[in-house]
Amino acid sequence: MLVLSRKEGQSLILNDNIEVMVVEIAKGQVRLGIRAPKDVLVLRKELTEEVADSNRLSAQTRDVEVLGSVIKKSHPEN
Repeated sequence: MLVLSRKEGQSLILNDNIEVMVVEIAKGQVRLGIRAPKDVLVLRKELTEEVADSNRLSAQTRDVEVLGSVIKKSHPEN
């Protein structure tokens, strides 16, 4: 991981076409501005982690449903 120090108003460039600027530093928070092409998806990491967790839970639930279906088919009740 590259760690950089930046002050308000300073920025860094990623891949020649993405600019990340420190807009404000106040009350223990850093506000960032991101200028990127429209085809570049910019997401907060915590949102991607929530989606991944939700997908894992959904897959586990689906696995349980499929397993239950297989068990019912192989052991039909009379």
